[in-house]
Amino acid sequence: MNILVTGGAGYIGSHTIVELIEAGHDIAIVDNLINSSGDVAVQLASMTGVEIPFYKCDVRDKSALDDICKRHKFDCCIHFAGLKAVGESVKQPELYYDNNVNGTLTLLEVLAQNNCKNIIFSSSATVYGQPDTVPITEEQPKKTCTNPYGTTKSIIEAKLEELHKVDVEMDSSNPWNIVILRYFNPIGAHPSGLIGENPKDVPNNLFPYITQVAAGKLEYLNIFGDDYNTPDGTGVRDYIHVVDLAKGHVKALEAIKKNCGLAVYNLGTGKGYSVLELVKTFERVTDVSVPYRIAERRAGDIDTCYADPGKAYRELGWKAEYDIEDMCLHGWKWQEKVKK
Repeated sequence: MNILVTGGAGYIGSHTIVELIEAGHDIAIVDNLINSSGDVAVQLASMTGVEIPFYKCDVRDKSALDDICKRHKFDCCIHFAGLKAVGESVKQPELYYDNNVNGTLTLLEVLAQNNCKNIIFSSSATVYGQPDTVPITEEQPKKTCTNPYGTTKSIIEAKLEELHKVDVEMDSSNPWNIVILRYFNPIGAHPSGLIGENPKDVPNNLFPYITQVAAGKLEYLNIFGDDYNTPDGTGVRDYIHVVDLAKGHVKALEAIKKNCGLAVYNLGTGKGYSVLELVKTFERVTDVSVPYRIAERRAGDIDTCYADPGKAYRELGWKAEYDIEDMCLHGWKWQEKVKK
């Protein structure tokens, strides 16, 4: 397939592109480079042996996006582009609504105008809000999200569901095929150590903060809250290796090819680890100390969140293969390369 990857220079997008090319797909990248680097496209070409068309473009730029779509005549779009930091979204909600929601609406309009009505959307487990039970299945109702980042994902999901419903009601001859992938907590890096998560500023996400503290780039890790209703008081999450997550998108393309209509899948391991468990595992497998201190809770965080990934296995044949030790080792291998 000929695939547009928005946000393809980012952490998850770059790893997914490696898997897509290995599976034989043709790729073009659109990225505004707000939190990524154009050097990633060069690295991807070196890793895959394929020159990948790259366009520095914001998905809110309708004219530029239309030109790119006309040039490539895409079969499908994998949509990663969006801001993703929970804490930042609480402080700057309007930035998130504009970038994430308005950007997606523009993208959908341009795709439809160019006869590309197949999309895989990068969503999040945050749409479940504070779950009543864990593990979380796709059938559990979405709740009011605890932060604006999650709210933007929920709004976009609702828009995609609306597109599908309208097509069905109109008996469209060219219906939308939409796969919504609800990520849990991607961490780690490519086993080669050639690509990984490299935020431009102080990391907003836990794992790159851990690796930067371990590397001596930051003094200590803030653990936000130790009074959650969990075994050790720190928040419990489902951490998934970024390569396993990337492979989930390749599997999702098979659903698109089968004219899936609207499909929703959790991508997680089905296991929950606390923040302290992740830190201690990292220290054990790398033999590197991670100084930390307990700070106040962050607005928008919840106690426990981990997936039931059974539907993705039953319908897509996908399951996570890497364990938490692999995630820590591969992530540290990448950080050591960046440090040099």
